[in-house]
Amino acid sequence: MTIGTEHEFSINDSGFHPLPVSDQIIKEVCGSYESEILFGDVRLAKELQKTVIEIVPRSPAEEIAALESQLNSGLSRFYRIFGNRYRLLGLGMHPTDRVSEIPVWDHDEGEYYRTYDRLFDIRQHGWLNIQALQINLSFRDSRELIFLFNRIRSLLPYLIAITASSPVVEGRLTGSCDNRLIFYRQNQKEIPTICGGIIPEKIRTVADHKRRMESIWRELRSRDAGILCEEWVDSSGLIVRFSRKCLEVKALDEQESIRSDMAFAAFVRPLLRCHSLPVETGQDALLDMTERAIRQGTAGLKDELRQLYDLAWRNATPDERTYLPIVRDRIENGCLAERIAGRISRGEAIPTVLTDMETCLRENRAYGI
Repeated sequence: MTIGTEHEFSINDSGFHPLPVSDQIIKEVCGSYESEILFGDVRLAKELQKTVIEIVPRSPAEEIAALESQLNSGLSRFYRIFGNRYRLLGLGMHPTDRVSEIPVWDHDEGEYYRTYDRLFDIRQHGWLNIQALQINLSFRDSRELIFLFNRIRSLLPYLIAITASSPVVEGRLTGSCDNRLIFYRQNQKEIPTICGGIIPEKIRTVADHKRRMESIWRELRSRDAGILCEEWVDSSGLIVRFSRKCLEVKALDEQESIRSDMAFAAFVRPLLRCHSLPVETGQDALLDMTERAIRQGTAGLKDELRQLYDLAWRNATPDERTYLPIVRDRIENGCLAERIAGRISRGEAIPTVLTDMETCLRENRAYGI
C-alpha cells in the first residue's frame, strides 16, 4: 500500500501575522500565477485562502521515511529561497487570524469559488481559516476499497483526538481542542450530506458510496450548481478518489512539523493490517466519540488509544516504528491542542508558543520530544 500526504501551512511575517502572498510566492518561483507547480521533490499549491500554501510530495511512497525525505527536501528548499521573509506555521487553524482579513485566491477557478460562495458563504471559519493534514492511502480493487474505507471510518474519532491542534480562535481559547472541525462540519450545512458530520456511513459495496455521491449531485444540480458535481465535492472525514485510486483521510489537523505528520501516517497503516480491532462501528457511537475527541482531545479516549497503540506497534514495520513514539507521547501527554491550551492558560503569550511551533517545523522535530 503506497501512502501520500498533503500539508497546509500558513504564511506569516516575523510576528505571526498572516500574509496573503501564496500567489506571489508561486509567481516568484515560476514566473506566473499557477495553482500548482513542481518545486524540487514536492509540489507547491494554492489553497482557497491566500494566507496558506500547500506542500505535497512529488510522488507517493511505500516507506514513511521516503515520504518524509521528499517533504523535508521541499521545505528546506523553501527556506533556502525565501530565508526569513516568511515564517511557515502548521496547526489546524491560524490562532489569531480573522476571516474578515483573509483574501481568497483570485487567479483561476473563480467559477467554483463563486458557486460555493452562493450556496454556503465562504467568508467564514471552516472555509478560510483551516489547515489540514491529509493522508492518502492507495487501494487495489473494490474489495480492498470497502475494507479500508470501513476500517478507517471506525478509526477517525481516535485520529481526530491525537491530531487535534486548533484550540485557539481569533486569539482566544475556546475550551475545545479541534475548532477546525467544529467550523468545518458546519460550513456546508445547507446540504448536510456533503459533510455528513465528519464520519461517513459504513458501506457494503462501491455502489453504496456512488449512491451517496449521486444524491449529493442531484441536490447540487437542483440548486444550479452542477459545476461542483465531482468526486472532490465530498467533504466528509474520509473520501474515495477513484481518479487516484486512493482513500483520502481528511479529518486531521495539520501538526507542528513534518516529523509529527509522518508519525500519524505511521500509526494508521499498521492498524489497517490487523485482522480485527476493538473499536466501535455503529454510526451513533462513532459520532459521539468524535464529539468527545473534538472537545477533549486525547483526554477522553486514553484507554482506547493505548490499546490501539499497542496493536499498531505489534503490526508496524521497522520504518513505521521509528515514528510511533511520537504518537505514544501525544497519547500520554496530550495532543498538541491540549498542550498549547495548557501553556496559554498558564499565562504564556500566543506568539511565544507559536515561535516554538515554527521552530519545530523549520527543524523538523516533534514538539516535546
